[in-house]
Amino acid sequence: MKIYQKLSKGASYAAVILFVIITSYLFESCKSEKKETSSESPSTAEEMVAEVEDNAIEIVTETMDFQMSDTIPSGWNTFRYKNQSTQTHFVLIDKYPEGKTSEDAEKVIGPIFDQGMKLIMEGKPEEGFAEFGKLPEWFSEVVFMGGVGLVSPGQVAETTLNLKPGNYMLECYVKMENGTFHTSMGMTKDLVVSESDSGQSEPSADVAIEISGTDGIVVKDSIGAGPQTFTVFYKDQKVHENFVGHDVNLVKLGENSSLEALENWMNWADPKGLIEPAPPGMTFLGGTNDMPEGSKAYFHADLKPGNYVLISEVPAPSSKNMMKAFVVKGTSN
Repeated sequence: MKIYQKLSKGASYAAVILFVIITSYLFESCKSEKKETSSESPSTAEEMVAEVEDNAIEIVTETMDFQMSDTIPSGWNTFRYKNQSTQTHFVLIDKYPEGKTSEDAEKVIGPIFDQGMKLIMEGKPEEGFAEFGKLPEWFSEVVFMGGVGLVSPGQVAETTLNLKPGNYMLECYVKMENGTFHTSMGMTKDLVVSESDSGQSEPSADVAIEISGTDGIVVKDSIGAGPQTFTVFYKDQKVHENFVGHDVNLVKLGENSSLEALENWMNWADPKGLIEPAPPGMTFLGGTNDMPEGSKAYFHADLKPGNYVLISEVPAPSSKNMMKAFVVKGTSN
């Protein structure tokens, strides 16, 4: 199912096209600087399947990279993302149209977006958007399949997803301090999900969350201290003003943290949004990335007593009920 098939009645055709344009640029930019993670070709299909330790598939970022196996099993998998870099990142998983690869993004799409974004940053948005009219139709078939939410430097986050066999891509489009997207710094990776099933079962959840464009983030259970598994059900999906859909990110607030600063930072379309450095006093602990309507994902966190927020990467999330502050009391196990 395409993410664009279930848009709200008020979403215009122009917004949909612009959504496709912007997100495709963010998720399929240049990979020329990407770090190589595999030097040998596997000899059998079994060798291609990632080794899963503790029922988790490990992804490591040290600079602008995703270090992990090129192939993983299908079905339910827990992705353990270790952000060992000095910047905030996330893992977004895209589903490519059949027959399209990162090579198409580099040779067909890259030059168009380079020129278009250059014009926009020069204060010539009309000319920039006109460049995007040269894009091929297959961009409209890209679907966001979830992933790990925002993760601060030095943190480890876990998200559990159910992926069908096929070809996917991993992306991060947080921005450098100079405004350059991490995708343009090589933070992309092609991923094959094999026919071999992981054999893992769907997790059970301690906290149930629903998210929708109408009701926002709805938390159906109390949230306590200690290890917690959250389930997120995407009741719907829609295009927001920054041309992306809604997701759920978990943030721990430090002393003197500003909810206003966090809310403004979550909008990548703002020149100061989703850019390094992240707001002071904020620790991002993961979550779930954009998914189609009807999808379900899980994320796991060990909550210490303190103040937290569940927030979506959309403009003005508090006005859409997509910023939920809560307090964890007591002592964790």
